[in-house]
Amino acid sequence: MPRNRRTTSLRDSDSRLGDSDKIEGAGSWDAIEWTKIDQPVSRPVPHGLSDFLYEAEEVLAEGYGVLVNTDEAGTLFVTNFRLLFLSEGSRDIIALGTIPLATIEKFNKIIIKQPSGPRQSEKTPTRRLLQVIGKDMRIIIFSFRPRTKQRRAVFEALLRCARPVRLWDMYTFSAGPSRFSNGSPKVRLVNEYLRLLGLESHHSDISTIEDGSFQSSNDWWRISDINANYDMCATYPFSLLIPKSIRDEDVLQACKFRARCRLPAISWCDGRTGAVLARSSQPLVGLMMNMRSNADENLVGALCTQLSGGKGGRRKLYIADARPRKNALANGAMGGGSESSSNYFQSEIVFFGIDNIHAMRESLVRLRDYLDTHGSKSSDGMSSFLRHGGWTWGGGNLSSMSASVSTLGDSGWLIHIQNVLAGSAWIAARIAMESASVLVHCSDGWDRTTQLVALASLLLDPYYRTIKGFQALVEKDWLAFGHPFSDRAGMPNLSGSGLDLPRQSSSTNFPSSPIRQTPGSFPSQSPASSQPQTSNNYSPIFLQWVDCISQLLRMYPFAFEFSSAFLVDFLDCMLSCRFGNFLCNSEKEREQYGVSEACGCLWMYLDDLRASGGRSHVHYNLFYDPSKHDGPLLPPAAALAPTLWPQFHLRWSCPSEAQTGEVEAQCRIMMEQISELQKAKDVAERKAREMISTMEAIKVEIRNEKQTSSSAMNLARKANRENEIIKRAIQSLGCRIQVSGNDDCTIDIESNLSDLPQRITSSPSTRDTADSNEGKTDMSISVTLTPDNNDDVPGNPILRVCESLCPLRTREGGCKWPDAGCAQLESQFVGLRANYDAFDRLSIYDGYFQPE
Repeated sequence: MPRNRRTTSLRDSDSRLGDSDKIEGAGSWDAIEWTKIDQPVSRPVPHGLSDFLYEAEEVLAEGYGVLVNTDEAGTLFVTNFRLLFLSEGSRDIIALGTIPLATIEKFNKIIIKQPSGPRQSEKTPTRRLLQVIGKDMRIIIFSFRPRTKQRRAVFEALLRCARPVRLWDMYTFSAGPSRFSNGSPKVRLVNEYLRLLGLESHHSDISTIEDGSFQSSNDWWRISDINANYDMCATYPFSLLIPKSIRDEDVLQACKFRARCRLPAISWCDGRTGAVLARSSQPLVGLMMNMRSNADENLVGALCTQLSGGKGGRRKLYIADARPRKNALANGAMGGGSESSSNYFQSEIVFFGIDNIHAMRESLVRLRDYLDTHGSKSSDGMSSFLRHGGWTWGGGNLSSMSASVSTLGDSGWLIHIQNVLAGSAWIAARIAMESASVLVHCSDGWDRTTQLVALASLLLDPYYRTIKGFQALVEKDWLAFGHPFSDRAGMPNLSGSGLDLPRQSSSTNFPSSPIRQTPGSFPSQSPASSQPQTSNNYSPIFLQWVDCISQLLRMYPFAFEFSSAFLVDFLDCMLSCRFGNFLCNSEKEREQYGVSEACGCLWMYLDDLRASGGRSHVHYNLFYDPSKHDGPLLPPAAALAPTLWPQFHLRWSCPSEAQTGEVEAQCRIMMEQISELQKAKDVAERKAREMISTMEAIKVEIRNEKQTSSSAMNLARKANRENEIIKRAIQSLGCRIQVSGNDDCTIDIESNLSDLPQRITSSPSTRDTADSNEGKTDMSISVTLTPDNNDDVPGNPILRVCESLCPLRTREGGCKWPDAGCAQLESQFVGLRANYDAFDRLSIYDGYFQPE
């Protein structure tokens, strides 16, 4: 389970423990002072704790104690999913003290008696400890005050929940699929087969699986549904990839010659050359190693097709036995054994010498104890040589640790890693360089065989080095081909009997770390723990395979899309059993009891994590460049020098060393900065585009306004000219124009009408009616008509203008208008004189401008 990084504060919450229930501890264990703690009672979840709980997670027990590894006091909660430690100081979850129940390998109650001083009472003080050992390389110790029964409550809750008798009692079934629903693993398996056959255009779905129409083939291989009901082999997938030339009847005969009916089946094939990577279990050759099967020999021989490219002849077959030779011979006593090269055409038998599951388990226990002993956060609470500024692992160079196995406490873990890497590299080289076919098996064909086949496929096929391809590889070779995850991870199986794991270290060289004796202290003689009741089949086989991938990721940093952090989170999810992908021992069991539909999907959860961070998420490898390694990875033997995987092995015992390498850390920081700058750039560009768009709109408006203004100016000039004409015309009539301060204009016009003054006033209301087509105006014009009594006055300026400019004026000075037209000068009437008497004399029958 990925480490919880939420930091919701619980400072304001109502504490479930009173002041008298607190433990005050700082510094070393001896500095802890205890106060009285009352008998714990069952109470509801405190306010604020629900922010840290997952869906359907419930608190079952609690106790107030100290995490000895860090000397930090807090509250320890037991839920139906995990052991959760909440710091008293920060009120946040402490990652070291929080572990899923399924990740717990074993737990013990330990009482350590402390020596009493000469002046102290005869009663010897004791430490009451709870040791929890995880499958993820951590050993943590919690301490409780004596005679409070809080440790008992926590221990009993762990007994009930950490060892569920039935599979249905696990948390993943209570949580349900939620938003991480799982698709059909069968559909994904058939689609992967189609990809291997080069038939990507064919796509399978749930309907083709149900009606059995998923069978396809190419020139060499075909997808068979012979195991659709799991009748032939209960631990094999429902569909198999087998040679096209082999009939289903021959397959049924061949399976009887292999242990647990795990016949040779194709795991990976090269569509260009026809070479294949196949897997099976050991042959049942008997004690005398002389048993044979024609069906099995024909099936294995069909894996060696004709060489392509005009070379002629059949390709060579390598039969890789993952076991040491002596172990293979020993299996003959139980009917097993290994093949004889004389019985299989053009074949060669190779033994890799990889130890069995029990040796792997012992090795990991020794490694875990050694790291806890020398780590900066040791479970005994004592200061190690690294805690107070000591030198770093391997002198700062992790690769130097592989020079001497004794550096790691003679654990042998790196030797096992090297053996698996070397065997996988050898298989990949035979297929890539010789176009040979390889058949891999061990005893049952589901532990070491799966390690070698899956790792060799990863080396051969670049698709499996992507995140999507990694999922397809795990689901095909580990889940579909029946690796017993329930047995190897220590989970309950469908038979209803839980798998009880040992409560004592299987190593005799390293005692359990919390009871490493110091001067003046000695452990109790009978620490309380649960004893194993059945044979122990727990073994870190899958963890070892992921460790091998981390070694390849270190050697080829440009070849993998995923990062080391992805592998760590992936392992945490698998060990926690929060999701149902890795429950049960086979595809048949998961299918029979509907685990995929009842539980959440690990892959959907990881996809959701990556979606939140995009390509800059920590699960993506910053250096990934598929163009650099677009073919097989064939590491030389000299490069197969494994080191500790710091992100996994050292994250609890020495967190400072568990951080990613300096170069990768700096690159990730730079990538984050580049991402932030890119976001800021995008925002700035968007704002710039918006501003440019706004400016363009403003330019258009300004252009329209300018055009409107220009039109208005032209109209104004035209109106001014017309007004000037009217003004001059009116002035030529002897009018007087007066403009008041409020823009009212008064025009006095002289007329020959005697004794008949008239005032014609233009008001806004009349103007609105008259000028409806030309717009409204606020100017008020008043026109007054007054009789002109000065027509004959010689000094009249109008008459002088007419006399000087009008050529039609009589010599006597009389005006002939309207009997004669007035002269026009520059489009303006000059000397115009309104002779209203002449208008009155006209009739409708009179013509204008009649000759005299």
